[in-house]
Amino acid sequence: MNHPEITLILARAANGVIGADGRMPWHLPADLRRFKQLTMGRPMIMGRKTFDSLPAVLEGRRHIVLTRDTEWQDEGAEPVASVEEALKLANAPQVMVIGGAEIYRLFLPLADRIELTEVALEPKGDAVIAYPDPAAWRELAREDHPADDVGRPAYSFVTLTRQGG
Repeated sequence: MNHPEITLILARAANGVIGADGRMPWHLPADLRRFKQLTMGRPMIMGRKTFDSLPAVLEGRRHIVLTRDTEWQDEGAEPVASVEEALKLANAPQVMVIGGAEIYRLFLPLADRIELTEVALEPKGDAVIAYPDPAAWRELAREDHPADDVGRPAYSFVTLTRQGG
């Protein structure tokens, strides 16, 4: 199957935590702006818990929700039962995979690019993902940002592409 360019969009703490009780354990407005810029006008693939964690349906983007529950429906969501079904339904040259941890693991072998926000924290959390294997991924760009005086941690925007891709 000829698949679209698949980009994982991921914010990850230094200890691998990506979520705690259905939320991100930090608040970085610049990361939210980057997320919006990267996803606007593109289909987003996510798990049901990630969809449920959104404050509302995000304007200008499709919400394709991978779920095991064949009866599940929600306003603005396009439910699917498999990775293949999600990609077919997206029917776009580029798709954005936005989480959570299980969905990232399913799409990682197919991903062409990772847009990663590295957050300089080690919070407690219940959703954890390993750092992408450096042998499989090449760092294309990095933009470092220091901690600020209102208590936000240092962070880096990192773009990774698959080696050989």
